[in-house]
Amino acid sequence: MLDLSKHWKTVVETLQDGILVVDTKGVVMAVNPAAERLTGYSSEELVGRSCRVLDCTGCEIIGKGTGADWCGLYREGTVRAKKCMITNKDHRTINIIKNASVLRDENGRMIGAVETLTDMSEVVRKQQEITALRKSLHMEDGFHGILGKSAIMQNLYELIDNVAMTEAPVMIHGESGTGKELVARAIHDVSPRRDKPFIKVNCAALNENLLESELFGHTRGAYTGANRNRVGRFEAAHGGTIFLDELGDVPMATQVKLLRVLEEKEIERVGDHQPIRIDVRILTATNKDLEKLITQGAFREDLFFRVNVFPLHCPSLKDRKEDIPIIVQYFIRKNNEKSGKKILGMTPEAMESLTAYSWPGNVRELRNAIEYAFVLCHSGGIHAHHLPPRIADSRECAPIPEAIPPGYRHEREKMLDVLKACGGNRSEAARRLGVSRVTIWKRMKKYKIEPVEFS
Repeated sequence: MLDLSKHWKTVVETLQDGILVVDTKGVVMAVNPAAERLTGYSSEELVGRSCRVLDCTGCEIIGKGTGADWCGLYREGTVRAKKCMITNKDHRTINIIKNASVLRDENGRMIGAVETLTDMSEVVRKQQEITALRKSLHMEDGFHGILGKSAIMQNLYELIDNVAMTEAPVMIHGESGTGKELVARAIHDVSPRRDKPFIKVNCAALNENLLESELFGHTRGAYTGANRNRVGRFEAAHGGTIFLDELGDVPMATQVKLLRVLEEKEIERVGDHQPIRIDVRILTATNKDLEKLITQGAFREDLFFRVNVFPLHCPSLKDRKEDIPIIVQYFIRKNNEKSGKKILGMTPEAMESLTAYSWPGNVRELRNAIEYAFVLCHSGGIHAHHLPPRIADSRECAPIPEAIPPGYRHEREKMLDVLKACGGNRSEAARRLGVSRVTIWKRMKKYKIEPVEFS
C-alpha cells in the first residue's frame, strides 16, 4: 500500500492552487510553487514576512496578539469558498477564491493555518465581458455587427481592417447614434488583442472624482466609502483594449493623468503612489469638435495629438441612405423575434418616407422608428402612417434625389483630394490613407477617377 506521508511535498508542489501556511501571527511559514506564480513573489520573498503583504480583501485582521486576537480566521476556524482579491508583487489585483483551515498540534493547540488560493482572474474577466455584451446592442450581421454596403461604409471597413493590426491610438469621430462603439468593438475583434478584454468607459456619465476611480481604481480608505480596493478599467483592460467614449467631456485634471498613461504605460490608483504597469490599446470617441475645445482651453492639445494618431469617421445616416433598407430589414427581423409578430417589411411609401427623412439621430433614431411602427402595425407590411409623424411627413418635402449617391460622391472627392495633395503619387496616397498601392488603383477604377483630374 502506498505510504502517502513520504510524498506530501510532491503532492503540494504539483497542485495548481496556491498554498500558504502561516503561524498564529500571520507570518508566512511555507508556500508552494503555484502560490509563487500567483503572487509574483518567490518563496524566499514570502517566507518570514507577514501575510499582510498580499493585502487580501477577505481577511479580517485584528492585529492585537496571536490566534483569535490576530485574525478572524482563528476565531471562526475555517473559511470556505470566499471570493477575495489579493495584490501581487507588481501591485496588480488578482481575483481569487480562498479556502482556509486552522492547524492544530497533537494536543489540540492552535499552531497556524493553511490557505488555498484559486486564481479566478480569467473567469471574472469572462463574466465582465459577457455582462458588457449583454448591455450593448451588437448586430449579428454585416461587418462585425456594423450594417451597410455603401461605398462610404466599404471604405470604413477597409480602414478598420488596416488600423486593427497596428497599436496606433484611434479616435472615432461621428454624430451621436452613428455606431462609434460598434466601430471600436470591430477594431478590437479584428486585432491581435481579440482574445483579451474589451472595456468601455462612458466619460460623460461620471463626475471628476468618480471618473478617476473608474479609470484607475482606488485603494481601501482612499476616500469616504472606499471600504475595499477597487480595480480600475485600465487595469481590467490589461492586455486588451480600452474604449473611452465621449472623450471631450473629460475634465482637465483627468486629461493630465490620461496623458501620463499614454506616455509612460503606467497608472496609479486613487489613494496610492505605487505605479502599475499596463499594456492597453486605447481607442477614443467623441461627437465634439476637440480642436475648438483646445482653442477654448477646455482640452489639452498634447493629449489630442496623442489620441488622434489615426482618426476614423463614422458617417451619418443621411450620407449613406442607400443602406437604410438593409438596416431596416435587420431591425424588423429583431423586433419580430422579440414581439412574436410577423411583420413582412416596409411598403414602398413607407420606405420613401424613411429615405426622404434627414435622420438627425442616425441609426439609433431609425431603430426607435421601427420599434414605434411595431406598436401600431400588427401584421403584414409597415405603412407610412405606422411611422412617427415627423418621418411619415418627410417625403412630402423631400428634395429631388441626386444622380450620384451622397456617400459615393463624398468618397470620390476625398480620394481625389488625397491624390491632388500627393501630386498624383499613388504610393504616397496609399501611405496617407493607410492602404496598399493596389487598393488605390482599385478605387480609382471604382470611382472612375482619371489621371487628368489630379495630375
